[in-house]
Amino acid sequence: MALEAINSSQNVEDKWYSYWMENNYFHSEVDEREPYTIVIPPPNVTGILHMGHMLNNTIQDVLIRRARLQGKNACWVPGTDHASIATEAKVVAKLKEQGIDKNDLTREEFLKHAWDWTHEYGGVILEQLKKLGCSCDWDRTKFTLDEDMSEAVIKTFVNLYNKGLIYRGYRMVNWDPEAKTTLSDEEVEYVEQNGKLYYINYKVEGSNEVLTVATTRPETILGDTAICINPNDERFTHLKGKKAIVPICNRVIPIIEDDYVDVEFGTGCLKVTPAHDMNDKALGDKHNLEVIDIFNEDATLNSFGLHYQGKDRFVVRKEISEELKQLGCLSKVEDYINNVGVSERTKAVIEPRLSDQWFLKMEEMVKPALKSVLVDGDIKLYPKKIENTYRHWLENIRDWNISRQLRWGQQIPAYFYGDGKEDFVVAENIEEALVLAQEKIEGRTLKVEDLRQENDVVDTWFSAWLWPISVFDGIRNPDNKEINYYYPTNDLVTGPDIIFFWVARMIFAGYEFRNEKPFNNVYFTGIVRDRQGRKMSKSLGNSPDALKLIDDYSADAVRAGMMLLSSGAGNDLLFDESKLQQGKAFKNKIINAYKLVSGWEINNTIEQPASSKIALEWFDAKFQSAFAEMEDHFSKYRLSDALMTAYKLIWDDFCSWLLEMVKPGYQQPIDRKTFDSIIEAFENNLKILNPFMPFITEEIWHQIADRTKEEALIVSSYPSVKSINTEILKDFEITSEVISGIRTIRKEKNISFKETINLSVINNINASTSFDSVIKKMGNIEELNYISEKMEGALTYRVKSNEYFIPMEGAINVEDEIVKLTEELKYTEGFLRSVQGKLKNERFVNNAPEKVITMERQKEADALAKIETLKSSLNGLL
Repeated sequence: MALEAINSSQNVEDKWYSYWMENNYFHSEVDEREPYTIVIPPPNVTGILHMGHMLNNTIQDVLIRRARLQGKNACWVPGTDHASIATEAKVVAKLKEQGIDKNDLTREEFLKHAWDWTHEYGGVILEQLKKLGCSCDWDRTKFTLDEDMSEAVIKTFVNLYNKGLIYRGYRMVNWDPEAKTTLSDEEVEYVEQNGKLYYINYKVEGSNEVLTVATTRPETILGDTAICINPNDERFTHLKGKKAIVPICNRVIPIIEDDYVDVEFGTGCLKVTPAHDMNDKALGDKHNLEVIDIFNEDATLNSFGLHYQGKDRFVVRKEISEELKQLGCLSKVEDYINNVGVSERTKAVIEPRLSDQWFLKMEEMVKPALKSVLVDGDIKLYPKKIENTYRHWLENIRDWNISRQLRWGQQIPAYFYGDGKEDFVVAENIEEALVLAQEKIEGRTLKVEDLRQENDVVDTWFSAWLWPISVFDGIRNPDNKEINYYYPTNDLVTGPDIIFFWVARMIFAGYEFRNEKPFNNVYFTGIVRDRQGRKMSKSLGNSPDALKLIDDYSADAVRAGMMLLSSGAGNDLLFDESKLQQGKAFKNKIINAYKLVSGWEINNTIEQPASSKIALEWFDAKFQSAFAEMEDHFSKYRLSDALMTAYKLIWDDFCSWLLEMVKPGYQQPIDRKTFDSIIEAFENNLKILNPFMPFITEEIWHQIADRTKEEALIVSSYPSVKSINTEILKDFEITSEVISGIRTIRKEKNISFKETINLSVINNINASTSFDSVIKKMGNIEELNYISEKMEGALTYRVKSNEYFIPMEGAINVEDEIVKLTEELKYTEGFLRSVQGKLKNERFVNNAPEKVITMERQKEADALAKIETLKSSLNGLL
């Protein structure tokens, strides 16, 4: 590709991604090298690339590319999740458009539609990740419903059941009436809503007395089976043993006593609806109450809803409150703010519901996971503060409801051989189930046709929790060479919103099935928000098109921009397109630097100038210092800081300083030794930047020289940390200030850079003279002299305690300069008086923070030094 074409991002990106794929650089096989493994958090199979994916996968790619450069056997396993609820909902919606009801289809017919839909729309996101430059081992791409992955899930279910850890129970669960399935506690979000508190009167049987009950859900009175009062509440002592009448349905229900009732809340009376509230169910069990379920699976009312049958619960709420009002049973209604549980996936309001479900015991399973993270530190979480969230959830965990009333997923391997709730066996296939069932049945011979498999599927997360193990076939073949080599994985990069759904459960699985952690480190990204701090979403229209951003700015610029936006693990970031522009400007800076260097004429016979020699020695030390800083940032997972260090090194130190220091004069050649050293420095810069910006660095790498596939940048050798010449770095700090002082005077006095000037210095700090040749070149200094006395008739400036003098004979209008310096001196003396006034004020000194006092004292010192310099300059002109 011609040099001019470097700016064509799409051509560069397409070319190099194809090159990497053709040469199989991303693929990993077991060998003698140290493995470095990442498993991708599998996105939904039907998902598309959004800003969160861009950030998360950029971070993963930075880590995997760096490991590859370090010579490790880098393996990044990609894949997608079948996402039971989300995918089934989309398939059901598509069928509805075609006039097909899911319930009219057999399981096999529905699954055919689901697979067709998945094959048509699934996997798009993986192709989009390639546009971002992700170097996944695509040969290893997995899908959580792949045959081998599903076998692992079934085998795991059977294993845990046989250990007594999975059980079937009739429990109150979180029911999503839109998806028509149960949800685990972790799949329920609690949101604050403005609601109403309804005060309903219940007649006391055989009297004119009424009991008033406060409830947020008047529609559930049709399922009431008791009124509960606190036995210590003297207001209701006389009602002990009596009964009440439920309005509308006129059901007679007992008045029971229990100290669970809060005498301070509402009226002190509690309606008990065991079928529709977790706490009411506990009361119902304790007092042997009838359970009346008034809802269908879609949260419409059933026959117990009487004349409201078939109507939605929220419609009934309005209508029943109106009926209660007409009956004189509604004493008042108040505004009330409460937390309402909604489905994390569909956002439907959750309905507590009693049903037979499958559960996994958690009590023992959490113990090694707590110990590993919080006691032994075997698994490190970044940021560390998230450990508190982790601890709280694990210490308060309940058994995991792992069954879902869906068809898309792994069907639970339980087989019923009779009508009783306990008439089932659990086995990996129906043939094994038949053998087990026959052992339980006496007197008759069973056939396969006599068995009925459980309709429910397992929770999607029940397959996802095996991901780091199952992608290497570690469940089916627990001693295979891949699982023994790649596991445990190194780093997991994921969002904080799935710490419970996925991260903690993978840790449970790791210790349960391999007695080993699944990963060493977990890096939690922040959530990408818009400038107003809102979470990005389609409904708000505030989520940019990720692919369009890549088209507009380039993949490298987007990657760099996203990293520059990030402020560390766990911190949310406010998306700002200007950072992508900054990434693009950085990319252009690198391109222009290469264009400059590649345009130099090289002369093999001329000697290396002293200025170039010392400049290159300085940059070598600067590179080593920056590289060590980057490695420290990487060790602490401060990836954005690592990029910023590289950014400053390349933009400031390499482009703005080094290239200017070695640049040959106009139409002059550069010596071979300097040129070769500049190319070496350029290549080292490309190596440390490559994980962040892989496309442009690979392009320039190959522009520099013809490379074989073994010499490509993606598989080149990463720099190593070496000793740092700190003295030369300190010397250059002074040198850069000296040069900046010369530039400032030239600018302020309108002295052309083409015009040579002289510079004299009183070297009070005994500064090194090693950079004198650089000062002369960068300042266009004809003579650089060291003197012991102040020079008259010269402008002066200070660097540390050194004084620098530039003779001004004929260069400026002396009278104008005296006026200008006098005004500046007057202003500075006034500023000094103001600062010293503060510092003499005891009240200010005693009450101001130490940091503020220190700043004021620094201002005083700076002003005194400036006054001395101004007076010196004036004296030189008078």
